[in-house]
Amino acid sequence: MTALLITVSSPNMVRIRRTRYIRFQQCTMPYLAAHFPPNWEIDHVDEECEQIDFSRRYDLVALTFHTPSAPHAYEIADRFRQMDCFILMGGPHVTLMPDEAAEHADAVFVGEAEETLPRFLAHFEQGSPSLHGRYVCEKPPLLNGLPMSHKELFHRRDHAAGILCATRGCPNHCEFCTLARLYGRSFRRRPIAEVAAEFASFHGKVVIFWDDNLSADMDYAKDLFRAIRPARKWWSSQAAIQAALDDEFLELAAASGCQHLFFGLESISQASLDSAGKAFNQTDMYYRLVRRVHAHGIGFQAGIVFGFDSDTPAIFNETSDFLEEAGVQNATLNILTPYPGTPLFNRLESEGRILTRDWSKYNSRADVVFQPKNMSPETLLEGFWAVNQRFYSLKSILTRSCHAPPRLLWELPLNLMYSLKWARYAYSKWQSK
Repeated sequence: MTALLITVSSPNMVRIRRTRYIRFQQCTMPYLAAHFPPNWEIDHVDEECEQIDFSRRYDLVALTFHTPSAPHAYEIADRFRQMDCFILMGGPHVTLMPDEAAEHADAVFVGEAEETLPRFLAHFEQGSPSLHGRYVCEKPPLLNGLPMSHKELFHRRDHAAGILCATRGCPNHCEFCTLARLYGRSFRRRPIAEVAAEFASFHGKVVIFWDDNLSADMDYAKDLFRAIRPARKWWSSQAAIQAALDDEFLELAAASGCQHLFFGLESISQASLDSAGKAFNQTDMYYRLVRRVHAHGIGFQAGIVFGFDSDTPAIFNETSDFLEEAGVQNATLNILTPYPGTPLFNRLESEGRILTRDWSKYNSRADVVFQPKNMSPETLLEGFWAVNQRFYSLKSILTRSCHAPPRLLWELPLNLMYSLKWARYAYSKWQSK
C-alpha cells in the first residue's frame, strides 16, 4: 500500500509566511504516519518548501489544512481523484466544515485521529464497504503511549528544529479561538517520561513545543522542565501570560533551556479583551510581566490581534508604542479573523458583518473578511500594515533592544532578518498592485 501525506499550504499562504524568518515545520503528518501499519510506503510533502509530484499514483492521498488553504486543498484533492486515488481529509478546516470538505474527499476526519485513523486503515486494507464517509472523534483521546513522529518525513532532513507536543487543548474559551471545536473542552497531558524521551531524541539543538498553552497545568509544566533539563537543548513554546507571575515556572523553564516564550496578549485594550472572553489578561500588568520574563533571560514574543469591536484607529499607534517601550523582542501581528464555527463567526454572521466566505482570504494578514465596528475594513488593513512597517523598522528594532536586558541582545540579528523578510514581502505586494 502507498500513501501520500500532504501538509497543504496555498501559494498565497507560503508568500505570507515568508515574512517570518523562522517558519517551524508542521508535525501533524509525520506524527500521523506513525499510526500506519509497517507495510505501508509513505511519502510526505510539506508545501511550505516542497512541490507535489502529480505524476505518481498512490493508493491513498491524505491532506491536512487550515482554513485559508482550503480552496487550494480542494484543487489538489480533485486532481488526485481524477487519478483514481482514495482521498482522505482532516485537520482544522475539515473539523470546522466537514460537509464542505466531504464534497472533495472519499472520507473525512472530524477532530483528533488517534483512534479513528487505525480504524479507517483497517477498513481500507480490508476493502470494507464502510470505508467511505465520516470518521468522528467522539471522545478526546488519552495521550498515553503515543508514538513518536517519523522524523524522516520532516522537510528539515537534519532535524535541526524538533517539533513535539506535551499537552493538547486549552482550558480557556476565547470567542475567536478554534481550539474548543478542534479538541473539545478539555486539556490533556502526555506522560512526562514519554515527552522527555521524545524531546531528547531529536538530533538538533532546538526543540519547539507545539502546545497551545504549555502553562495550563503549572505543576505539570514544572515537572516537565525538570525532566527535560538533562537533554541540554534550547526550546520555545506558548504560555498564558499568567505564567509570568510564577518565579518558579520561569526559573525552571530557563534552567531547562527555554530561550523564548510566546504569550497571547491579543490586545493592549482591556475593553477588547473583555469582549473577546479573555478578561483574565489584564493590560495594566503587561509591562511588569514582560520585565519578569526578561529578568530570567527569556525572550518575549507577543501575539497581537487588531480589529476587536472596541478597537478604534488609535489602537495601532498605541500598540506600537507599547511594544517599543516594553522592549518586546518579537511580535506575531494578526488581523482578527472569524474562522467558521467559532462563536465570533456566528455572532458576526448574525449581525450581518461577514463580508466574504472566500476562505483564501481568511489568512489574518492580507485581507479583512468582516466589517469592523469602529473603522472601515480598509482602515483596519492599513493600520495593520503600518504597525508591521514600524515594528520592523531599524529605529523600532533599536528602541526595543535598548529596553531589553543586555543578555537578550542575541535577538537583535533575528529582528534584522525579520525586517528584511518583511521589506521583501511589502515590496512584492507593492509590485502586485
